[in-house]
Amino acid sequence: MSSTTGSRIVVTGATGNVGTSVVRLLSEDPEVGTVLGLARRIPGWSPAKTEWAAVDLASEQSDLAGHFAGADAVIHLAWAFQPTHDPATTWRTNVLGSIRVFDAVAEAGVPALVHASSVGAYSPGPKNHAVDESWPTHGWPDAAYCREKAYLERTLDTFERDHPGVRVVRMRPAFLFKRESASEQRRIFGGRFLPGPAARPELLPFLPDIPGLRVQALHTDDAAHAYRLAARSKDARGAFNLAAEPPVDAALLGELIGVRPRRLPRTAARSAIAAAWGLRLLPASPHLFDAVLRLPLMDCTRARAELGWRATRTATEVLEEFLRGLQEGAGTDTVPMRGRKVG
Repeated sequence: MSSTTGSRIVVTGATGNVGTSVVRLLSEDPEVGTVLGLARRIPGWSPAKTEWAAVDLASEQSDLAGHFAGADAVIHLAWAFQPTHDPATTWRTNVLGSIRVFDAVAEAGVPALVHASSVGAYSPGPKNHAVDESWPTHGWPDAAYCREKAYLERTLDTFERDHPGVRVVRMRPAFLFKRESASEQRRIFGGRFLPGPAARPELLPFLPDIPGLRVQALHTDDAAHAYRLAARSKDARGAFNLAAEPPVDAALLGELIGVRPRRLPRTAARSAIAAAWGLRLLPASPHLFDAVLRLPLMDCTRARAELGWRATRTATEVLEEFLRGLQEGAGTDTVPMRGRKVG
């Protein structure tokens, strides 16, 4: 429970893109007494008031309830994007590991659970107007990422029914970027050997304008602020959409990087991605590409009204910062976020 020196918050997946931002913000919060970061590998990075423990959520031997004992909130961020060619492996970490987290929260008597869901949990939706948190969350079944996020939404439905005393928050952020995440995200989605020209847009002959490719972005630090607000809240519960304006499409990207968009049929783009994925040249699967083309735009009114949250950076500013990070090989001092020069 809370101590006289402030609340105790546990963060799973504390060394990744979102985790590093969440841990940093919590460590700077005077109302937070201690932060326990859980990760598979303990980093050299150690902010004030932060402790670390090595935990693999895929392992049934992990003593999660012991780590959660005395916590005021658990922020569950841990997630494995790879290997996309082996969905059974990601299922063990993402779904079975998350269920272990939920069970340990109940066993340890933690009063609040903040879970990282995603825009990827949503069923296909509109691209010309935004939907609120009542939109169905059945995902795109062919994509493992969406399938896993949607399954955990159903798992939390049951968890909330069985544990009404636990305040459960489901964050559904858009695509999250920051300068320091550039190297990690390039490895996850583009591969270790993505050549330098991909980070030098002036060398692109044109920018593919694919029907349906209209999505939302958000700075990771802005998402982390929402996680902190939710963890510290006394009554916030349920789902919250998180995204910045404006929506990102080929026209905005073309203007941002100075490359002319050119219409490209969806089937042609998908065929190229599928071929590269099949040859293991590209980690991002064509199934995820299918899902992205169908994701709805999200309305963030509830987060503004109930959490007092709003994005401090536009989506354009977020992408500008991220592109600079790609060109610089930006990263930080954790294993998932280590920097590496492009090409």
